[in-house]
Amino acid sequence: MRVHVANHPLVAHKLTVLRETGTPSPTFRQLTEELVTLLAYEATREIAVEEVEITTPVATAVGTHLASPNAIVVPILRAGLGMLEGMTRLLPTAEVGFLGLQRNEETFEAVTYANRLPDDLAGRQCYVLDPMLATGGTLVAAIEYLFERGARHVTCITLLCAPEGLKAVEDAIGDRADVTIVTASIDEKLNEKGYIVPGLGDAGDRLYGVV
Repeated sequence: MRVHVANHPLVAHKLTVLRETGTPSPTFRQLTEELVTLLAYEATREIAVEEVEITTPVATAVGTHLASPNAIVVPILRAGLGMLEGMTRLLPTAEVGFLGLQRNEETFEAVTYANRLPDDLAGRQCYVLDPMLATGGTLVAAIEYLFERGARHVTCITLLCAPEGLKAVEDAIGDRADVTIVTASIDEKLNEKGYIVPGLGDAGDRLYGVV
């Protein structure tokens, strides 16, 4: 497993505003989309490509096209939906699947309640979107779900990570496949309720309100 922390002043600025308690939901949603686009730039550095010959107004040239099959983007419901627009803005040719995972607030374990994914993901590059990597349970469950369908190249994009969550993913996944986590920050720790510290609170509630 590889971890990449995006070290860029625009990333740091947008994340700082997201963390602030007083940032309203519309601003939070907009900044999340912008931040994810920056993270997606880093996350797609190893996206599969192929050479193609084209004709410019001056001469022929060898260029680059995204290879087939198309990558698939998988937001984790519901908070991951707030990251989808930022990802597809950079990668509009990607297909989109959905995975519903909910964390049990007592056991911190992830429970699957919905999915909309192809049965066969062999040879597909998968990009998982989830704002927070806290205990790691949700992300581990998502990765295992993709593995079961044949995926072997999974990149997870998060706004924040906790060290405990990163360790949990690494312990669970090991070297079974090519897994990369791209994030804006690795925070200090988890508190007794399983929230990231200093964190930014509940990303889903801040994106969409308390339901």
